[in-house]
Amino acid sequence: MTKWDYTTDVLIVGSGGGGMTAALVAKKAGLDVTVIEKSECYGGSTALSGGGVWIPNNYILEKKGIVDSMEKARTYMDNTVGDRVPSEFKEAYLVNAPKMIDWLRENTKTKFIHVPNYSDYHPERPGGIPQGRALEGKPFNGRKLKKDLQYLNTFPYDVPLGISFSISEYHNLGMIMSTWAGKWTALKAGMRAIFGLLIRYRHLTLGGALIGRLRKSMLDENIPLWLNTPFEDLILDKGKIVGVIAKKEDSEIRIKAEKGVILAAGGFPHNLEMREKYHPKPITTEWTSAHSGNTGDAILSGMKHGAAVDLMEDAWWGPSSVPPDELPFFHVGERGYPGGIMVNKAGKRFTNESASYVVVVHEMYKKHSKEIPHIPCYFIFDQRFKSKYMFGMVFPGMKFPEKYFESGYIKTADTLEELAEKIDVNAKNLSDTVKCFNDFAKTGKDEDFGRGDSAYDHYYGDPNVKPNPNLFPLEKPPFYAVEFVPGDLGTKGGLVTNEHAQVLRKDGSVIEGLYAVGNSSSSVMGNSYPGPGATVGPTMTFGYVAAKHISEKK
Repeated sequence: MTKWDYTTDVLIVGSGGGGMTAALVAKKAGLDVTVIEKSECYGGSTALSGGGVWIPNNYILEKKGIVDSMEKARTYMDNTVGDRVPSEFKEAYLVNAPKMIDWLRENTKTKFIHVPNYSDYHPERPGGIPQGRALEGKPFNGRKLKKDLQYLNTFPYDVPLGISFSISEYHNLGMIMSTWAGKWTALKAGMRAIFGLLIRYRHLTLGGALIGRLRKSMLDENIPLWLNTPFEDLILDKGKIVGVIAKKEDSEIRIKAEKGVILAAGGFPHNLEMREKYHPKPITTEWTSAHSGNTGDAILSGMKHGAAVDLMEDAWWGPSSVPPDELPFFHVGERGYPGGIMVNKAGKRFTNESASYVVVVHEMYKKHSKEIPHIPCYFIFDQRFKSKYMFGMVFPGMKFPEKYFESGYIKTADTLEELAEKIDVNAKNLSDTVKCFNDFAKTGKDEDFGRGDSAYDHYYGDPNVKPNPNLFPLEKPPFYAVEFVPGDLGTKGGLVTNEHAQVLRKDGSVIEGLYAVGNSSSSVMGNSYPGPGATVGPTMTFGYVAAKHISEKK
């Protein structure tokens, strides 16, 4: 007989977007809820993210006059995700994602806004929408969290002047030297930072705004959140999960969950043994942008108790660089700005640099070989690019930190031939590649990889560059090179679940009492990435689904 130290109806492991959404839904249904979090701060990888959610057929799109429908969204998912996941699983997402948004709007402090023109990642495929289905959390005054603000996971990079920005504002800031919208956004963000200091207003955006609003809603509902309480194992009794073992204040405790356990603890990006076992090579834990607490604990425990896993070979990949003494930087905008290219160790381009980040890294791994390494590859740009666009958190007009050059993170040279020597690639190939690219830029047509053909490519393009906003010649010295590696926002594989977010065994049977969402589960998106927010959107949606299923069970 298990001796219990604490009893609750629903025990949730993890305090990211999925865990918090599940907690709120279960609490509003009249259930006792407790959330445990292994780290000293809450929010998980959601708080560190852009905070976008990909929600087909949502009410905000309708208000904006953007035409979407269940049928259109289903067609698009069929043409991106395909049959990699069961149709009933995809259908559960399409049906419940807009319901989740509606529920949060009506029952919590969590509000969303549309990200204008942030296209689906494959808008030309049937069902795709160039205007985008992505929403983001409405900016939030962190002071409303009072003492809990200090425990919120914060944006992991140093931003000049301490400014904050939304997803759409980040897009505009990238064009600060090119468009009036960029200049106005910079001015607005700067003034907001100054006035925020004067009136003690903490302007939260991105994942911070989303998690901040969810946390405030949890505080309003008096939902317990135990920080520094790592999950250790599930407790199985007669084939049913009845609770968990956790560690609190250096003591092992047993928590009974009368109605169910929801695993929302992230994936395994920081578990080297798991990455080496499941992921393509080369791989390391040093390239990921995911929360450091994501070490696969929940997945391993589920497997120990008979759960099936899937998609373990994949991740939410993206080309990244690793600056000295800083966290890895996940490069999104830079690859879309005109005037930068990616080359392999042979000094040749190998993909459409402006494509969705998962697509680009899939190409890196697919084409990587001992004969022609693609990992690392190199991002090459010139002085014009440096003067016009952001690179990481270095704005136009700012100097790169000296440590970037001293460490070799950035290599620079006055000629392409010298640069090729510094990065050990074939000089003639690199010169020929740049010449070919420059010719494409002048005609506006990338005849090798179709860069700029998609509406998604254009989102980070320069509207003042004609005829193709993603292409501009690399001609002005000095030239720069930065190593790009396959980073990620988290892993994609995990426990297999059904349309109710219940965890399944290898034979397809349900492990009663156990649910998994987000990166603790195998993704509803399969090997694809349909649009911005296709990580956080499903996390929150299936958190909603799991809590609903638990609360409606007799």
